[in-house]
Amino acid sequence: MPGLVNVLVITAVIALVIVRQCSAQQISGDRRWWVLPGVLLVMALREPGLVDPHDEALSVVVLGAELAVGLITGAGWAWTTRLWRAEDGSLWSKGTKATVYVWTGGLILRAALYGLATAMGIHQGGPALMMALAATLLVRSGVLALRAAEIPQPRPDPAAGTPFRSAWKDRV
Repeated sequence: MPGLVNVLVITAVIALVIVRQCSAQQISGDRRWWVLPGVLLVMALREPGLVDPHDEALSVVVLGAELAVGLITGAGWAWTTRLWRAEDGSLWSKGTKATVYVWTGGLILRAALYGLATAMGIHQGGPALMMALAATLLVRSGVLALRAAEIPQPRPDPAAGTPFRSAWKDRV
């Protein structure tokens, strides 16, 4: 039963992420961007089978490669996401075509790692996938938070008749 729960959690998280990525999404100033990846990481660590007990050394190498793919995918995802400020000062994000390519590349690399592990007789279960997904989301959220902090805040401009004036236009 825990295997089925893991599959459902992973599927739900991926579906949520893809739906949110394909549409413009307002980014809140919430500093809890690490919570969902943290929950996934805890779930992965509490489950048995993170490392194949029959070949621990190779299993750890494959897990490390899976985590590296997750970290690279998360960073690529974050850097290819478009960020902008609306007229009211709210921050928005939306994935681009490059984001789709990053996701596709990450999925292909993960499938290749899974196939390689299977060919070597190493069992990669749900906890490894969950941990890699947590790494992907953690890096993506962290990089987006850093990028968002660099986007200038609008300033009130009562003289122009608008409630806000973009600080970005001041630098152009």
